[in-house]
Parts: sequence; structure tokens; C-alpha cells
Amino acid sequence: MPFTGWPGQNQRVETTWDGLPVAQDKPWVSAVVVWRQGGEGREFLLLHRHHQGPEYEGDWAWTSPAGARMPGEEPLAAARRELREEIGLELPLAGPLPHLTDDVALFVAEAAADAEIVLDAEHDRYEWVRLDEAVRRCLPAIVGEGLRIADRAVAEGMR
Repeated sequence: MPFTGWPGQNQRVETTWDGLPVAQDKPWVSAVVVWRQGGEGREFLLLHRHHQGPEYEGDWAWTSPAGARMPGEEPLAAARRELREEIGLELPLAGPLPHLTDDVALFVAEAAADAEIVLDAEHDRYEWVRLDEAVRRCLPAIVGEGLRIADRAVAEGMR
């Protein structure tokens, strides 16, 4: 079955937003929930996509670092690549974690409190936020659920 986009989208996707080919087998997406220990507990890194403007807050506006796998690319390699491309970091990854969908390979990574985030051209800003705020912003709901899954894994000792 060909890749039809991120969960919840209804369009066939053969290339990324910047024209690169997309794997046509599952999992189509590798996502990395990045967290750090903040003054009030765990904080999660959210990236804002610039495609619909800086004020847009709807579906796919805020996500963790994530992207489509390239043909022949393993999910872990895709997750590492997305981290480097989207935020300029190389972090140890844990996972993949069990997700609600087999469309996504979900990983988790801890960043240092002072990690320097360098955004790519796809994003216009980032924020570190607590879980409840991260889940509220990440739409559709399945994106926020990935954050909950990662938070539970971290709480149970997975790093």
C-alpha cells in the first residue's frame, strides 16, 4: 500500500515537502520525542512548522522532530537523520516504542537542559513545554498520544 501521508491525512505522498522520495512501506514515519529535565519536571521539545504561517495552531502545526523515511532507510536511521536535520542534535535514541499505529516508528531521546537547538528551514520556532501543554498543541490527537507514550516509557525508566 502506498504512503498516504501522516496518520489522518488522505493524500498520496511520494515526496517530502522539499522533494525527497518517501518510503512506500510501513512504518512511513520516524518520530523522536525529545525531553529534558526542567525546573518543574520533564519538558518536551515541540517544533512549529512554518508552512501555514507563524500564527497557525491547527493540525501538524506543532510536533516532535519527525519525518518520512526514505526508500530503503531503516526507522532508526530515519529518526537519527530527522534529529540532525530538524534540530541539529545527535542524541542516543531508545525505541521504537509501541504506538497506536504501525504507520509511525516512535523513539525517545533525552537532551541536556542546555542543549542548543538549531532549526531547519521547515520550522520557524521551538518551545520546551510540560506534557499537558505539549499534548494540547500536538494535533491531530494521535500526535499528542505519541508524547504520552514516550512520557510513560521515560517514567518507567527507559532513556
